[in-house]
Amino acid sequence: MNPLLAHIVDDDEAIRDALTWLLRTRNVASRTWSSAEEFLAAWQPDFHGCVVLDIRMREMSGLECFDVLLERGNNMPVIFLTGHGDVPMAVGALKKGAFDFLEKPFDDNALVDVVIRAVESDARRMASQEAQATMSSRLAQLTPREIEVMHLVLTGKFNKVIADELNISMRTVEVHRSRVFEKMGVRSAVELAQLLAPGRDWFRPSQTSQAPHPARRAGSGRPRLRPPRRPTPSVPPPTAVAMIDAARVGWRPPAADS
Repeated sequence: MNPLLAHIVDDDEAIRDALTWLLRTRNVASRTWSSAEEFLAAWQPDFHGCVVLDIRMREMSGLECFDVLLERGNNMPVIFLTGHGDVPMAVGALKKGAFDFLEKPFDDNALVDVVIRAVESDARRMASQEAQATMSSRLAQLTPREIEVMHLVLTGKFNKVIADELNISMRTVEVHRSRVFEKMGVRSAVELAQLLAPGRDWFRPSQTSQAPHPARRAGSGRPRLRPPRRPTPSVPPPTAVAMIDAARVGWRPPAADS
């Protein structure tokens, strides 16, 4: 993975050197490029940090470079350096998604502050993507039954209630619950809720109306002995994306215990 850098794109060598020195005084790593063409030729999707881009350069302008970056799906925040007459163009770039712009002559500390905010913003984006990838990987390990048990655990239901709702033994619920905790990397229902709280709706199986189990007498709170269950065919664990999509369109868990 490429490091977090402030990519300085300016055709004025004196400006590049001054900005490099200025950022170094605040412990911000940087790399310089003498033209938009040079930067775009080297640009990679996994560049991280931010881009400090002069709006006017001899060949390709900063705005043209910005448009190419947008077409390529660049995720790094872009900061424009503008002259007084270029402010309207910089405002237009902000509307397209630029991070900020500074008008020349700019205050040194103000520039570094903006660069630091931009780099930190990109770092947070990367951390969020890594967290989502980790979550998807963990979810992909869960079986459909474990997802169903996980949802009921998140609603705060006790093992006995879950067992009654799913028509399985309490011991089976305990096994599924333990496996969910292990696969999700948590030690308790509280940790599980904290882990999934930002996107809990992603993992929620559709609410399905279940008819009373045939072994349960109407009006009785105590179930009879259940008949032997049919073996459930093994199903390979679905991917996290497939599980989420299935939940949204009305995924129904298997009727038999698994």
